[in-house]
Amino acid sequence: MKFTLSWLKAHLETDADAAAVAEKLTSIGLEVEGIEDKGAALKDFTVARVISAEKHPNADKLKVCLVDIGGGAPASSSEAVGQNVVQVVCGAPNAHTGMKAVFAKPGVVIPSSGEVLKIGTIRGVESRGMLCSERELLLSEEHTGIIELPADAKVGSPAADALGSGDPVIDVSITPNRGDCTSVYGIARDLAAAGLGKLHSASVSPVPGKFASPKKVHLNFDSHAKPCPLFAGRFIRGVKNGPSPKWVQDRLRAVGLRPISALVDVTNLLSLDRGRPLHVFDADKLSGDVQARMAKDGEQLLALDGKTYTLDGTMCVIADEKAARGIGGVMGGEDSGCTETTANVFVESAYFEPASIAQTGRKLAIISDARYRFERGVDPEFVVPGIELATKLILEFCGGEPSETVIAGKVPEWRRKITFTPAAVTRLAGIDVPKAEIVRILMNLGFTGDDGDPMQVVPPSWRSDVEGSADLVEEVVRIYGLSKVPSAAMLRPSVIARPTLTSAQRRARIVRRALAARGFNETINFSFLPRAQAKLFGGGDDARQIENPIAADLDALRPSVLPSLLAAAVRNAARGNADCMLFEIGAQFDSGVPGAQQTIAAGIRAGSGVRTWTKATHEPDAFDAKADMLAILESAMGTAMTAPVKAGAPPWYHPGRSGTLVLGPKPLAYFGEIHPAVLAKLDLKGPVAAFEVFLDAIPERKVKGKARSPFSPSPYPAVERDFAFVIDQRVAAEEVLKAARNTDRQLIERVDAFDLYEGKGVPEGKKSLAIAVRIQPKDKTLTDAEIDAIAEKIVAAVTKATGGVLRT
Repeated sequence: MKFTLSWLKAHLETDADAAAVAEKLTSIGLEVEGIEDKGAALKDFTVARVISAEKHPNADKLKVCLVDIGGGAPASSSEAVGQNVVQVVCGAPNAHTGMKAVFAKPGVVIPSSGEVLKIGTIRGVESRGMLCSERELLLSEEHTGIIELPADAKVGSPAADALGSGDPVIDVSITPNRGDCTSVYGIARDLAAAGLGKLHSASVSPVPGKFASPKKVHLNFDSHAKPCPLFAGRFIRGVKNGPSPKWVQDRLRAVGLRPISALVDVTNLLSLDRGRPLHVFDADKLSGDVQARMAKDGEQLLALDGKTYTLDGTMCVIADEKAARGIGGVMGGEDSGCTETTANVFVESAYFEPASIAQTGRKLAIISDARYRFERGVDPEFVVPGIELATKLILEFCGGEPSETVIAGKVPEWRRKITFTPAAVTRLAGIDVPKAEIVRILMNLGFTGDDGDPMQVVPPSWRSDVEGSADLVEEVVRIYGLSKVPSAAMLRPSVIARPTLTSAQRRARIVRRALAARGFNETINFSFLPRAQAKLFGGGDDARQIENPIAADLDALRPSVLPSLLAAAVRNAARGNADCMLFEIGAQFDSGVPGAQQTIAAGIRAGSGVRTWTKATHEPDAFDAKADMLAILESAMGTAMTAPVKAGAPPWYHPGRSGTLVLGPKPLAYFGEIHPAVLAKLDLKGPVAAFEVFLDAIPERKVKGKARSPFSPSPYPAVERDFAFVIDQRVAAEEVLKAARNTDRQLIERVDAFDLYEGKGVPEGKKSLAIAVRIQPKDKTLTDAEIDAIAEKIVAAVTKATGGVLRT
């Protein structure tokens, strides 16, 4: 919400400057986002009068001007250059004798260039200043000539005043519940209640009608729910549309609106000034009476923004007997808009339900000043006064003759009593405010009520957001002063604050640190990606398609975090950084319904790594990804990972170089090399190793009841035996290791695979897998016979579990 200081002072009698107003607004809960004071940037520029403009003796396109800069300078060029008359060389074609212009003296910084103006000599003639164009002052891009100020501009006065730029513009951030402050008058009312000035009267005198309106208004709604319970209109004939007065144009321009015509500017002015959106129809373009009704499914309307909108039956429209002429409370139609030839107008003022306007605006993706105000709630009692005020301004600006006002419906019931006790202020806000002060604050804000205890308070019609006693406490405290609320330490049951992180948040933090310690760099990506990429990772279906994407190429919810990481790797490779280790902890979506998402920790290794003199580099493979996966799982769980690994993973992984870690019925993680076909479609050079860990599936850390017993190594020597088994190619190494490990868990400390061979000497369809078994006795040294017995059990267990035979 923007307004100028002078505009505010039209409603508020105060001597406060912009800084004081901003400070008070912020203190009462209306946060000021900024103050734009163009006059401050132009403080060194003054009004000057060109006494004479003669042709430069040495240049055809330059002029030598004698300029009166104020302080009693001569009225003609007959007197010599002195203290108040300076010589300026100017190249503007519109420089002429007698004009008023903006003057910059030597030493002034020119806004457009940032350079300090100096006395110079141009083609042999000295120039002691500069006559400025709009572009040089950053007022616009106009630079075909210098600025010509009005004839009544006072020589020597600040140029900002003559340009209309000396009025600071204050920008206030309005919260959704404060629809009453979407107007300059509403802000002035709050400031007056806070003691910054005296509020001028807001009474509106009715304008008597001269004849019966030839157009009536109707409310045509089938259901009991009426999105427009009150509709008022007025016919004004014989108007002459043209430019609005300068003061209206100055106010609109100051807040970023473009003046269009007197009729249109009146509606924009009242929307900003009083928070009362209106619309003016060209009455000659309307057929019959005017009505508020629900739109027909598929009905179309060409709006004032030049776009054609397709409406549905949930939207309220303002229509005549032929078609919809405006989207109620959102935007008018272009076909019935006013032009410079408009002679008769019909002024509409209505009250629309906020929820209906918000729904329509979201569906049509229209953001307008009218929607901004109606969806926050406007004053239902100001419908008729608003049309009276509009009539007064239209008659003043455009002439004409008004009809009697026609009204359909009635003001919706807004009066409600709130039981309120002054003690609630102390109880909820911790501040003692005298009852008399509480009553004064509420009365100044427009509330009414009795003087009992408890009080029965009635909020004003413009405060639909005040519904209970706590809301009244808030009103009292913000006006009385939040700075007066005493500071008090919060009591805690102990000196140590309770933990605030959830177990999922702690787990994500542990995983993030573990990956960073392994050399990975974290990325943060959108949860959206192109549909074509989503299809590569099991997505791209209609259930995960985004209806209103933030960009055309981000139109699908990602089914996996990996495509985001791979896209980042592509961008890195394009910039010469092909070797990268990236990870992200984020959401992936199983469908488009709420809750159908999982938190994933995913990472990739691309490139061949950094070359060093200590070791050779190698391309990333499935075992790198497996090591990364196990590292973060063990960090998150606080214990070794013993869940089985199965071959195979989703189709975006290499079918023979990937695996799945399973814990119970659901997968806990995937790992492996990305499928070459996927990399080719992403234009990424491979191989790339990747992993995906489902953080929500990781078991919680076990709570240990007591400290772990001290480490007590066995004093007896361990024995290591190697075995080589010939097994089918389809048998996983894990099956062999598991069978050997389960032979005797008390004695067998570790089983590792250390060699895999296929080729000469091994039958076709078979492979040779060599394992090392470490046997660690706890209570005695094993004899050869006991060791041989264990070895025979290992061979028998592997043969039974896998069908393998000992290789000889």
